[in-house]
Amino acid sequence: MKIAGYNKLDNATGNESQTIMSDLVPPPIRVGAVSYLNSKPLIEDLEGLAENAELMLDYPSLLADDLAAGRIDVGLVPSIEVFRSSNYEVISNACVATQGPVLSVKMYSRVPLGKIRRLALDMGSRTSATLVRIMLAEQYGVIPEVEPLPIEQTIEATTADAILLIGDRAIHTPSTKFVSTWDLGEEWLRWTGLPFVFAMWAVRRDQETGSLETSLCQSRDKGVTLLDEIACREAPKLGIDVSVAQSYLKNNLSFYLGPAECCGLRLFQELAIKTGLAPEGVPLVFRNCISAG
Repeated sequence: MKIAGYNKLDNATGNESQTIMSDLVPPPIRVGAVSYLNSKPLIEDLEGLAENAELMLDYPSLLADDLAAGRIDVGLVPSIEVFRSSNYEVISNACVATQGPVLSVKMYSRVPLGKIRRLALDMGSRTSATLVRIMLAEQYGVIPEVEPLPIEQTIEATTADAILLIGDRAIHTPSTKFVSTWDLGEEWLRWTGLPFVFAMWAVRRDQETGSLETSLCQSRDKGVTLLDEIACREAPKLGIDVSVAQSYLKNNLSFYLGPAECCGLRLFQELAIKTGLAPEGVPLVFRNCISAG
């Protein structure tokens, strides 16, 4: 909005004083997105499409903290975080999801799954850290002691029975041999028959976003038409073959939050509550962009 300058008559002195108002520019909307390859199709040209958006990249767990603390206004946050606070709303049907093997969320176990006693969790993770604990408890009756695996550490740095890795580093096959490997997306589908949603665009309920909701969908729609280009651009940075990046983006991931994904979200919430990893009574709220499915 522009407010033009105006002249004001000073009655006391008879002198004309001029007050010039500068353009009133609203502060930028601070948008936080995941720094991994899996989010690149969601933010392709987002800053060009979204007026007044300022994009920041970080790990999922840190984005969750930033949104809660008000350091960002909108975040591509771990889906579990939406179930842990009644202060959030989902504002877009753009998401990071899978219906089968996801490739970038894996648990490696040095012992049979039913004998896991110590579990090291990738510190970048919130949703996957919850999911793996749910599946171990529900399928094997295992409630392991958990410990953090710092993002800068390799799986060889821990002596835990099992290790959860997420993101770009989980795409690489480790040199260490393990008794068992779980792809969490594949295991969730086998167990439930439903897609799994790892991350969604969320805001605090009092946050105005203007046309950003539309821009998030437009950015996703553009990104999914450029998966080959994104793979060619990003693969060398990650030290993986372009063909691996292409297959990952095209075959392992989905970027649309539809009815089946919403069913998967609700089941995930129910199981997280059952296992004490999410509180009861937190509604899954969708702003006017999408229905609850």
